[in-house]
Amino acid sequence: MGLFTVAEARAELSRLLPVLAELVRVRADAAELAASLRPGGRDTDLGGLPEWKAAQARLDELMTTVQRTGAELKGFAPLLVDFPASLDGDDVLLCWLEGDRELAWYHRVDLGFAGRRRLS
Repeated sequence: MGLFTVAEARAELSRLLPVLAELVRVRADAAELAASLRPGGRDTDLGGLPEWKAAQARLDELMTTVQRTGAELKGFAPLLVDFPASLDGDDVLLCWLEGDRELAWYHRVDLGFAGRRRLS
C-alpha cells in the first residue's frame, strides 16, 4: 500500500471509526470473558468459553479490516492507528489514538510515539 495524504487518512479514519468502536466493545467483552474463565473468576452474563473464542475471532476480523486499508494497528489497549505519509519530505506516521476526536497528530517514523506532534 502507498502513502496517505492527510486528507486521505482523515477520510479513511472516518470510514474506520465504526470498526474501531466495535473493536473497543469486543475487546472489553473479551477481557471480561477471559477473567471469568480463570480459576476463581467472577461469573459474567456474557457467556463462557465459546463466547470468548467468538470474541477473539471477531477481534481478529476487525484488526484485519483496519490493516487492509493500509493503516497500521500499532496499539491494542489503547488503540493506536498509524497512517504512513510524507510531510515536507519526511517519512511520518499520521497517528490516531483511542479517544482522539480526529486525526490531528503525526510523528516521524524514526522517532515513534514519543515524537508525536500536532498537525498544522
